[in-house]
Amino acid sequence: MEAEAYPQEVLAEQEPRYLRRQKPLEIKRRKFGKKAWKGYLRWPAIVAAALAALAAVYLASHFVLTSPSMALLHPGQVELAGNRYVSRAAVLEIFSGDRGRSVLLIPLEERRRQLETLPWVEHAVVRRALPNRLEVELVERVPVAFLRQGSELALVDAHGVILDRPVEGDFHFPVVTGINVAMPEDSRERRMQLYSSFLHGIDAARAGASEMVSEVDVQDATDLKAVLVGLPPVANKVGAAVAGETQPWTEADNPLFVHFGDREFQARYQTLLDNLGQWRATAGRVESIDLRFDREVVVNPEEHMPPMHATSVMPAASVTGAARHVGAGHAATPTAKPEAAHVAAKPAVSKATKANAAKTSSSKAAASKGHDR
Repeated sequence: MEAEAYPQEVLAEQEPRYLRRQKPLEIKRRKFGKKAWKGYLRWPAIVAAALAALAAVYLASHFVLTSPSMALLHPGQVELAGNRYVSRAAVLEIFSGDRGRSVLLIPLEERRRQLETLPWVEHAVVRRALPNRLEVELVERVPVAFLRQGSELALVDAHGVILDRPVEGDFHFPVVTGINVAMPEDSRERRMQLYSSFLHGIDAARAGASEMVSEVDVQDATDLKAVLVGLPPVANKVGAAVAGETQPWTEADNPLFVHFGDREFQARYQTLLDNLGQWRATAGRVESIDLRFDREVVVNPEEHMPPMHATSVMPAASVTGAARHVGAGHAATPTAKPEAAHVAAKPAVSKATKANAAKTSSSKAAASKGHDR
C-alpha cells in the first residue's frame, strides 16, 4: 500500500511522540595497552623521586652535621671583637662544650645569654660564619667609680653592677661607699644614678669640679655625702676685711666633708664655692659642711667635734638672701678628724640660744652675790 493512499493525519497519529533513550554501546579496551602502561609507571616514578630526594637530604645533613670541615675544632675558629677587659679565655670557656660539634648545632641564643652573665659584659652578639667559624662581638660595661668593699677596691658602673678590677687598666674615679653585693640590684642602681647626677651637677657649676671629689657615700639614698679635696682658691672677702688681706683656701684646709642631700647639686655646689671664704673667716677652720637645707648651711656639725664644743651655724648667701636656723649631723667622718670651730666674727644665733645665755648670766650673778655674802 502506498503511503500516498493514507491521509497524513493518520500517519502522524501512529508515530510515537517521544523517542526512547537507547542504551549506549560498551566499548571494550585492551587491558595492557600503551596508554595503560604510562599510568601504571607514573606512581613508581614519583615514589622513586621522593626516596631519592630524601636520601639526598639525609646525606647532605649528615655531611654538614658530622663533617670535620663544618666542626668547631680549635679556639682560632672563634673570632672575638669588642673586648678590652674581658679575657679571651673567659669567652672560650663558654664554648668549650661545643668543641668538635658542627657550628650549625651550637645554640647561639643560649651562648649569648651565658656571655652576658660575665660581669664586664653588658651586651653580646654571637653569629655563625660558615663553614666552621663563630663571630662573637661584646659591648663591655663602663666603670664610673671605685667601690670600697672592706679593704678591697672594686669597680662599679652606672647601673650598680660590681666589676672585678682588671689586671691592666688605668682608672681615675672617686671612691664610692655604701653599696655591696648583698644589696638588691635596683637599690644599687638608684644609688649610682644619684652619684652620676651629683658629678654632672657639680661639673655644670664649675668645669672639672668632679676631679676634686675624693670619696662619695651613697648609703643613704636621701643624703649623698662627699669628701672634697684640692678645692680651687677662693678669695676670702670677710677675711680680707678682718685680717687686712685676701686668704685663699690651701691644702691645709682639706679635706672638706659635705652633705649634699639628694637634689639641686649644681646650686648647692655653687653655694659652697660662693661662701667658702666667708664661712672660713667666721668659723675658722672648716672641716665639714651640711648643705641639705635651703638658704642655710651648718658648718662643722657637732658630731664632728669634741663633746665640749658647740656647733657654729652660718647663713648661706642664697638667691633670696634669706636664712633659717637648722640642725644637722653626719653619718660618716672625713679623713682627718676636725677640730672645734673658732668663730672670728659674731655668729648668727637663735632666740633660744640668747635666752639660754641670759639664764646662764643670771645664775652666775646670783651665785656671785651668794658667795660675797
